[in-house]
Amino acid sequence: MAVHEHSHRSSGLHLPSIRRNRTAAASIPESAVSAHSETHTARAYVFASLRLLTGFVFLWAFLDKTFGLGYATPSGKGWIDGGSPTKGFLGGVAAGPMESAFHSWAGDAWADWLFMLGLLGIGVALIAGVALRPAAVAGTVMMALMWAAEWPPARTLSDGSPSMSTNPFAEYHLIYAVVLIALAVVSAGDTLGLGKLWTRLPLVRRSPWLR
Repeated sequence: MAVHEHSHRSSGLHLPSIRRNRTAAASIPESAVSAHSETHTARAYVFASLRLLTGFVFLWAFLDKTFGLGYATPSGKGWIDGGSPTKGFLGGVAAGPMESAFHSWAGDAWADWLFMLGLLGIGVALIAGVALRPAAVAGTVMMALMWAAEWPPARTLSDGSPSMSTNPFAEYHLIYAVVLIALAVVSAGDTLGLGKLWTRLPLVRRSPWLR
């Protein structure tokens, strides 16, 4: 009997709490709900815009290096013309513990293909808003290697000339890596992209890391 009374009293204590919660939820001003919704929408569009711009950076780099559009890659020097997308950059590395390794990789077919496929894959994934997690992983590895090639901590190059590094750590390749990770974490492909459709695919449902 004592147990029954305790249970009855206990359940009675929770009912007012539930009623108060419902009353509090009902008393939230409609303007506050609307403001929260607007903030969420604005945040989604900001991340979507960042995704599209970052995707264009990667995709444009691929197109310029492939066809020699006359920007970073001179006309007639594109990959399609027989030029190497990695030879100039890796061959010019002049600082850091991986200097000799980068020199040995410069111009190798496997390095060219991996680099170009990485640019294309990351660029397309970001523009479409799909496979942002794999894109973030691949992009972070690529940016880490390019950071090591630039080697911002160096004050002087191997030939003794000033490195002209403006910061010993926070260099733009690092920022790109953080952006890629952030876009994947917030599912930035759901807005202005195909992210929601992508997550409904059976393969992606079975393998969430593909989102």
